[in-house]
Amino acid sequence: MQIKFREFNPFDVWIWLEFDHVPSEMEKQYVEELFNSWFYLGKLGGFNAENLQIQELGIDISYMEYDEDLADNSMMSPMHNMGEFEFLGNWGRCWFDLGTSDLISLDILINALRELANEYVGISQLIIGGENEDWTIDKDKNSNFLEE
Repeated sequence: MQIKFREFNPFDVWIWLEFDHVPSEMEKQYVEELFNSWFYLGKLGGFNAENLQIQELGIDISYMEYDEDLADNSMMSPMHNMGEFEFLGNWGRCWFDLGTSDLISLDILINALRELANEYVGISQLIIGGENEDWTIDKDKNSNFLEE
């Protein structure tokens, strides 16, 4: 799966998937569930790079003492909004307002999509940001999210 980045605004970003073929209903469901799960984790502040205590400790976490004060004092980092996932031919796309979630969220999404593409769904490329000349964006489509 090829990964491309285009113009990126975390508060107004489209994420595009190009499939090897027109995806089946089951393949669409896999993709939608992955994105919904990713968004819910983000909405709950799961992608907070300021509080990665376990990751920073290393491989031996036996008897680790979790620092509640550090967790409590880290800045919130929730995602704000997600549009409906859409499909057109061999393309899929979804709009996001990533809010103040940290960019580790994109690494996690890419890792999950790579595994999905290797095991379940033929995805030829992932494009983060920008526009797609094969499928134009209605500029007013997500204005209701931006006003909230």
